[in-house]
Amino acid sequence: MPDPASRARALLRLQTGPRILVLANVWDVTSARVVAGTAGTGALATASHSIAASLGYEDGERIPLDLHLDVVRRITAAVDLPVSVDLEAGYGDPGGTAQRAIAAGAVGGNLEDGMRPLDEAVAAVGEVLVAGRAAGLDFVLNARTDAVLHAPDGADRAALLDEAVRRGRAFLAAGAAAVFVPGVAAAAEIAALVEALGRGRLSVLAVPGATPPVAELERLGVARVSTGPFAQRVALTALQDATAALLAGGALPPGTRMLS
Repeated sequence: MPDPASRARALLRLQTGPRILVLANVWDVTSARVVAGTAGTGALATASHSIAASLGYEDGERIPLDLHLDVVRRITAAVDLPVSVDLEAGYGDPGGTAQRAIAAGAVGGNLEDGMRPLDEAVAAVGEVLVAGRAAGLDFVLNARTDAVLHAPDGADRAALLDEAVRRGRAFLAAGAAAVFVPGVAAAAEIAALVEALGRGRLSVLAVPGATPPVAELERLGVARVSTGPFAQRVALTALQDATAALLAGGALPPGTRMLS
């Protein structure tokens, strides 16, 4: 397995390269091995929501950090690819949490701003990057702003995008590699964010039935697209559908493959 600094450089090359970085988020060793073994996969990313759900916890830092990072450690030990970890909002100590995530094998990550005052959110970005340098690598930070996702119903979309840009530019200036803006799925809004932040600096969430296809996101200049909790929901949907078919007197899908 490459050393952490090399994996961090590899992740950054993928995120800043000419092709969009596609990340199907994983939540345990089995999902990590399946995604890593899929042709074309260059890196992995964990989903905090999915990790928490798989162990019976709600999202939002309700899973104990020790347990969360134990799953991350198991995932990074099971694959040779660089792994980006969902740090949520940093568990009250962004730098310390990043340090522990790096010790668990992560070389990049997401950090939510939680709509904290901008100076506090920027300081948190800096703490994570300092933790990376202290560990001897350039941590690839995907700085997330919840300016759109957590906005009240009926809020002015243009104002929300302006706030996302204001925060995103500050995070990029502080050293983040990209800005993650969940809650944005329309092509026109994505294009506006790319224009404001620069090509290859925006990260988006793939939402079923809402987000444009990956090929269009790449054309728009998006750096990175991830599936968040939806990858796990795809798997659980298939499980429920198969169970329903059996209960109705049917059989398992004939195309089922031996993936674990």
